[in-house]
Amino acid sequence: MAASPSTARALNDRLALRLLQREGPLTAAQLKQLTGLSRPTVADLVERLAAAGAIGVVGEAGEQRRGPNAKLYGIVADRAHLAALDVRTEGVTVVVSDLVGEVLAEAAAPITQDAGTGPAVEQAVALVERTVKEAGADRPHTVGIGAPGLIDPASGELRDSTGLPEWHRRLVAALQERLPEARVSVENETNLAALAEQRDGAARDRDTFVLLWLGHGTGAAVILDGVLRRGASGGTGEIGFLPVPGTDGLPSATDCGGGFHSLVGSAAVVALAEEYGVAAPGGSAPEAAGAVRAAVAADGPGSAGARFLDTLADRIAVGVASVVALLDPGCVVLGGEVGRAGGAALAARVQDRLAAISPLPAEVRPSALGGTAVLRGALLTARDRAQEDLFGTPG
Repeated sequence: MAASPSTARALNDRLALRLLQREGPLTAAQLKQLTGLSRPTVADLVERLAAAGAIGVVGEAGEQRRGPNAKLYGIVADRAHLAALDVRTEGVTVVVSDLVGEVLAEAAAPITQDAGTGPAVEQAVALVERTVKEAGADRPHTVGIGAPGLIDPASGELRDSTGLPEWHRRLVAALQERLPEARVSVENETNLAALAEQRDGAARDRDTFVLLWLGHGTGAAVILDGVLRRGASGGTGEIGFLPVPGTDGLPSATDCGGGFHSLVGSAAVVALAEEYGVAAPGGSAPEAAGAVRAAVAADGPGSAGARFLDTLADRIAVGVASVVALLDPGCVVLGGEVGRAGGAALAARVQDRLAAISPLPAEVRPSALGGTAVLRGALLTARDRAQEDLFGTPG
């Protein structure tokens, strides 16, 4: 059944806005070429989006071109401001951008475990308010938060967890109270990192892949056919609880000790590094990532670094093989502090071991975004939600 005229217009507007977000300012002729739409249809959507305040003329394509098609159209960047938070057990990082994603201000603050829930929440909220003012904005239109833990699919809130500080859960409500006009949402940090890798990073050419998070915690994010899959309870990707060989026992419903996390979590990586005599240079933090970077730097035939990376790859491959057997994603991205530190050297080793134990082919890639993946994912989701609110066209 053919789409109604109003639906077709909405789809065309969405496509044009996505292109302008991705490519930057474009002429009407370039929009016509990239969308495949007719000249009159492009002229209509440009007029419609300009009248709605979504786009405006930001320049000309070149001195040799004149007329309507020479005008460059771009997203009205200052139509809204966005805030993104990367919330960790030890602190919070805040970034504020305009509607096209240009960062205008950023800040970070440590929050100690003994600060207490109320003071910790106040410290985090004050940091957001201060960073928004430094960006020259009165308030953010949308706030995207990335945090460890499970998100309740029904309420969209962080579920209670004994392993995470209480101020994480209180922060969302506090921000909504202090910024009543802002749209505040929270998402699991691994899911946000995967969305960022899909849009701008290592999985740009993949509609289906898995991001394996290797850091203080262990998790995975699943993108199937271009869609982030959260599961019935929001727990898709809780791979740290996966029972695997090589551990002392089995995980429990409240403790992933004995699961895959026991093999590749930061504490296990530090212990493995000590076993092979690999030390993080200068006591760099986090210690596990520092040890992995030291091993990569010292990688060579027969070296302690090479033996350490070989054993770590053996462990990681156990979890990756389980993911591949169940989902057949074709691609696994190694993220988190340890995955990023291991880079191509660790990813290549994991892929070699995977090929030996799995009949299903899968490419293993290192993260391309480094430590910015969670914040970038939070900004991307905030931008998409703001675009939907302002223009009625979800990203």
